[in-house]
Amino acid sequence: MYASILNITFDCVDARAQALFWAAVTGWNAQERDATPGHVEYAVVPPNESTPRMYFTTVPETRTAKNRIHLDLIPPGDDQQAELARLIELGATVVEEQPAGVSWIVLADPEGNVFCLEG
Repeated sequence: MYASILNITFDCVDARAQALFWAAVTGWNAQERDATPGHVEYAVVPPNESTPRMYFTTVPETRTAKNRIHLDLIPPGDDQQAELARLIELGATVVEEQPAGVSWIVLADPEGNVFCLEG
């Protein structure tokens, strides 16, 4: 027997906003799990209700260092530029320093968590 991944969890200042951003990115469903002021939690769940889910929980502090884990996204239809434009419209930003000679683009979500868009 092996363990299975239930959630990929993000600590964030605004769990609702982060969940709505990632739900728009993935096309998955954002579901409020806890509405306690100061401790809001949301899950972003695949359409078939499978796992892993993305889970967003409110914490009082902002991100202070580079995240050690990140998501790599594959653009639909392999159209990296169209997906890049869509992600920016949703609130992502392109990270200033890009690695040289690679096919992916490094971005940050609205709270600064880094992720990559594959090329």
